Amino acid sequence: MKSKESEFFARSKLLESLIIVAISFGNASAWAAPKAELWARWQKHDSTNRKTIDHYAWDNFLKQYVVAPHPSGINRVRYQAVTPEDLKSLKKYLQEMQNIAISNYNREEQKAYWINVYNAATVDLILARFPVKSIRDVNISPGFLARGPWGAKLFSAEGERLSLDDMEHRILRPIWKDNRVHYALNCASLGCPNLQPMAFTAENSETLLDRGAVDFINHPRGIAIQKGRLQVSSIYVWFQEDFGGDAEELMEHWQKYAHPPLAGALQKYSGGLAHDYDWRLNGIDEKP
Repeated sequence: MKSKESEFFARSKLLESLIIVAISFGNASAWAAPKAELWARWQKHDSTNRKTIDHYAWDNFLKQYVVAPHPSGINRVRYQAVTPEDLKSLKKYLQEMQNIAISNYNREEQKAYWINVYNAATVDLILARFPVKSIRDVNISPGFLARGPWGAKLFSAEGERLSLDDMEHRILRPIWKDNRVHYALNCASLGCPNLQPMAFTAENSETLLDRGAVDFINHPRGIAIQKGRLQVSSIYVWFQEDFGGDAEELMEHWQKYAHPPLAGALQKYSGGLAHDYDWRLNGIDEKP
């Protein structure tokens, strides 16, 4: 009879091999995520600077247009209802963020800044081309084979033009090395972790990052065992390295944030794995 240790080892190795296969061959929803590669000029910070950044305009926008909770368990955005005045305020907020010398702030303020700018720029991007069925239909990235908006230079900071990819993969991921960032950044899709109904700040970031992890992992689009098979978000395949790089550490991460029923089911699980991602827009049908 096998020991619990050997059973878990065998299970983790099986899951690891399945994840590697998924990365290699993918499925219809597969998407090759960029590696985390540091843009060194953004390492600069001032740990002694206690000055805060005002995200009130973005916070007010979120409180007005993000439906949370939504019956689906996925926070939805009322894109159709955004007024010209509020769209103007959103653009003004992004312009104000471009005027900030972010390198002069401490790490906590910087982290909240980049998360908010990424999310606000994404919402602004969708509103500029609304209605769209998916963010992947906004094909403005440079390159013949590129799809979606992530490679387009949409934002300026300290004289540098940045894309959404730059913010996520060259600043947030490599500098903070915090896998919870994946639960904070929203790509306007149903398969994505929730867009929080409030702005990130240095004070609330830890709470919101943990909330994002709990909400996503305990929703079927994050982790679910369906008909005896483990179904996970493709985020855990695309960014496997951020969650430990192997199946055992992935399991530990999921169990850390899973509610008791799911945590127990994961502990006992020894089957196969599948992954998927829903790229449909995270909007809600309504009239302005």
